[in-house]
Amino acid sequence: MDWSLLLMIGLGLFVAGLIKGTTGLGYSSCALPFLVAAIDLKTAIVLVLAPALASNLALIWSAGHFRETVQRFRVLYMALVPGIACGIAMLVYIDQGLATRMLGVLTILYALFALGQPQLSLSPRLELVLQLPVGLINGVFTGLTGSQIMPLLPYMLSLRLDADRFVQAVNLSVALASLIMACGLALAGVMKPGLAALSLIGVLPAIAGVSAGNALRRFLPPAMFRTCVLLVLAVTGLSLVAPLQLVTSLVDISIH
Repeated sequence: MDWSLLLMIGLGLFVAGLIKGTTGLGYSSCALPFLVAAIDLKTAIVLVLAPALASNLALIWSAGHFRETVQRFRVLYMALVPGIACGIAMLVYIDQGLATRMLGVLTILYALFALGQPQLSLSPRLELVLQLPVGLINGVFTGLTGSQIMPLLPYMLSLRLDADRFVQAVNLSVALASLIMACGLALAGVMKPGLAALSLIGVLPAIAGVSAGNALRRFLPPAMFRTCVLLVLAVTGLSLVAPLQLVTSLVDISIH
């Protein structure tokens, strides 16, 4: 990688940390669309692992309710393991263009879902029944695209958890997924030593971004900034689904 690519990657990791620090959005889901603009998806998934893990461990430490959360969602967390294994196996063999478009669709779905803020509610029985399929499906999407929020986010929101318990439950899942992804990618031969070292270095711009986001949140109306960020994410996701070259071609056709 040349210095321009490294600078772009560092900027993407910083911006993702800025978004997470300001709005609380998932780090990987924010970082990957920016990184894919500079490098391929497979490399981006490796690079984002350490920064995402560092940001989520910080939230786990501060949120509390650790034992209670592990006990309540243990089935979901265990189901992540085989799901991620399936996703990583697909990542090694599947077409990268298709995987990138899937990431774009997931990003758009996440942004639209968060903007709508629907009032979903699950009964205690359905909460338990859905843990296995939610964990498996979330694991597959995590292994294949690096995005760790669908269908985990709508499931957790439907349980009406208080803020601390919600943050703890989601970030435990994301942290566990990041650890499993790191092991799986290493075994699959995708995580090379140089990329792993670069991922560790990426923790620095990520933490700097989170710190800046925490400071920025004090000066901007949170609801307004969150809406702007989600709209940016939706546009970024759209650019992954419909690459710039395709949009340019369509414009040229319409002009002529």
